[in-house]
Amino acid sequence: KPGKKFVDLGLPPAALDIFASVSAAKGDLGLLIHDPPYQHQALSTQLSLVDGRSLVVMTGTGSGKTECFLLPILNHLLREREAGTLGSAGVRALLLYPMNALANDQVKRLRRLLEPIPDITFGRYVGETEHKHSRAELEFRRRYPHEPRVPNELLSREAMQATPPHILLTNYAM
Repeated sequence: KPGKKFVDLGLPPAALDIFASVSAAKGDLGLLIHDPPYQHQALSTQLSLVDGRSLVVMTGTGSGKTECFLLPILNHLLREREAGTLGSAGVRALLLYPMNALANDQVKRLRRLLEPIPDITFGRYVGETEHKHSRAELEFRRRYPHEPRVPNELLSREAMQATPPHILLTNYAM
């Protein structure tokens, strides 16, 4: 069922910036600022961003769970940026997936979403992640010939170990 529009939830300004970024990214997350999200997305957004609560979201495949956790993470990172504390390296969010295919899918979404926010870094650290940066660059071009290469994506283990990204995608085996 559709829920309240995000603009009607009483969200903090940093959160509305996220939705404006999402809109600018051609609705990559499937949410536009003036379109109503699903009820569970609106409720989770209100509980986490407005009420500051933690929550568990359990719903079917393809129903928009990613938005329920990714938007609060981005809100937190944007608030850090506003406070001037985002510059320090370190993982702020660990996105743990049961298999590489899901991590690969999500990193593609993050590329499009975070391209206009280059100071938020992210990286995918899985078994196939190359150690050396030069090899990682070559592997990226081979695997994703049509994907944009954004400067805030850390591609190699070497880069992520030297300067951990703000958002780290991985799997349980790692």
